[in-house]
Amino acid sequence: MGMRLMLGYASCRRHAFGMIALTQPTVTTAGQGMKPKPITSRIDRRFAALKERGRKALVTFVTAGDPDYDTAKAILLGLPAAGADIIELGMPFSDPMADGPAIQASSLRALKAGQTMQRTLDLVRAFRLEDQDTPIVLMGYYNPIYVYPRERFLDAAAAAGVDGLIIVDVPPEADVELCLPAVERGLNFIRLATPTTDAKRLPAVLANSSGFLYYVSITGITGAAAPEVNAVHSQVAQIKRSTKLPVAVGFGIRTPEQAKAIAAGADAVVVGSALVETIRNSLGQKGESTGNTAPAVLDLVKHLSGALRTG
Repeated sequence: MGMRLMLGYASCRRHAFGMIALTQPTVTTAGQGMKPKPITSRIDRRFAALKERGRKALVTFVTAGDPDYDTAKAILLGLPAAGADIIELGMPFSDPMADGPAIQASSLRALKAGQTMQRTLDLVRAFRLEDQDTPIVLMGYYNPIYVYPRERFLDAAAAAGVDGLIIVDVPPEADVELCLPAVERGLNFIRLATPTTDAKRLPAVLANSSGFLYYVSITGITGAAAPEVNAVHSQVAQIKRSTKLPVAVGFGIRTPEQAKAIAAGADAVVVGSALVETIRNSLGQKGESTGNTAPAVLDLVKHLSGALRTG
């Protein structure tokens, strides 16, 4: 399946809400035309505070509504105390092209339990009643945003307390479609770079990006393989010669030991598949949450965070 980061705007795609036709937008070259306003966001402040303390960030990914709304809310509210510095909240989608089986299954569990975009934003609102400091980034795909529709989604996300977006299938050439409108509303737009992003492509990836850059440590899908530490450090160092943005490394990081090793050459590590697999492994025979679901996830986050806090 692989990492397909280009959206087929002229094609139709099936998603959880039916078929839609995506019309070709007016496209500008990344970095040309409309310029985004500088952003000082929760993400910026969090990375600055961690840098002062000489610590790397732990970014945790969970899928909104997995395995059900109430359990997902309990996990979300518990993440900061467990050690999550930034939270990526997945927007459930039935065709998650960049995700491996674990995160695909988490989306299907959430959709089966009735999760919608509205309920995902409700989770963010509930979180903001308890926590005004921890950044939340919504991660996912463009189709559910397009049908919300786009302008309403961006307004609602900003009002709910979302700090940034990672939308993997909207390329830099289509910044006017989503990136620039998001930045105008104070949302960071976070891009992905991969091992195949060369020096010619990197400037387009970095243009209009803010918050941090997400470096995909492997070629392929989430959870597919373990990253090679020295190669990741070399690639991150090369990227950092071209940007002042923090670089977070994700895909394939599962254990505290891996997190610590990768963090030695990056500003942050992202862990997702290991957390959603922990959710799956805690479920009952009928796929229902148990009394161990939230505690098991938060315990793993504590161990991951602990590894980044030790010398």
